[in-house]
Amino acid sequence: MVSQEQRRRQLAREKFLRQQQRRTSARRKARMRNSVIASVLGVIVIGSVALYTTGVLKNNDDKANASSETTPSASASPSKAPDPCAKPAAGSVKKLSWKKEPAMAIDTSADYTMKLATTCGDIGIALKTSAAPHTVNSFDFLASKGFFDHTKCHRLTTNGIYVLQCGDPTGTGSGGPGYTIPDENLKDKSLKGGVYPAGTVAMANTGQKHTGGSQFFLVYQDSQLPPSYTPFGTIDAAGMKVLKKIAAAGESTGQGDGAPNATVVINKATVTKS
Repeated sequence: MVSQEQRRRQLAREKFLRQQQRRTSARRKARMRNSVIASVLGVIVIGSVALYTTGVLKNNDDKANASSETTPSASASPSKAPDPCAKPAAGSVKKLSWKKEPAMAIDTSADYTMKLATTCGDIGIALKTSAAPHTVNSFDFLASKGFFDHTKCHRLTTNGIYVLQCGDPTGTGSGGPGYTIPDENLKDKSLKGGVYPAGTVAMANTGQKHTGGSQFFLVYQDSQLPPSYTPFGTIDAAGMKVLKKIAAAGESTGQGDGAPNATVVINKATVTKS
């Protein structure tokens, strides 16, 4: 039989155990609550940081956008002037290519002229036959085959050098007749002080010697260039007016070197012996 003292101790022990269980349970609940609170606070803090960061970026973007709106970008293309040229004549570029330079067929002692009938007007060119016979012979050959007909003048420079470049059947700056011709007339008396004077017609090349093909450029304003480009013709007065009109319309990039805004297409190129 359990004495009263034993019963009292048993009750006390059970009470202590219940208290311990309640405290343990309370501590567990507190830990869980604190964990949840910490998690919530963490989410709030992270969310707040994210919102702040997003806000800062957005504000920066807004500032950048405002800046770009109020201050024109250097790469932004200017508004185009009206196209001063007519629509190209009906027809398409011929896909022609040869493996080697054509045999000499011109009279090197005679005078030759080239006429570029373009969408912007006719450009007459007096060719330097005796000084650049390979070049003139090549142009006579290509023109007779219709190589230049319906081709675009693909490049206009308006800063530093002032030229209109033509003669590429692909219109990309990388096309040619399939052959190359030698450099000529690089000591022409017109090239003084490293300047190609306005009115000069010269061969384009890759930057290496003897890499001229069919591409050429027409100088509408004195241009500082090394004497590496065969000068083979001089533009007449009417042709210079046409070139000035093309140049006034500007180029597409706004950087001074790009496709002309004017629709410059050679409808027909002819070389004639005088």
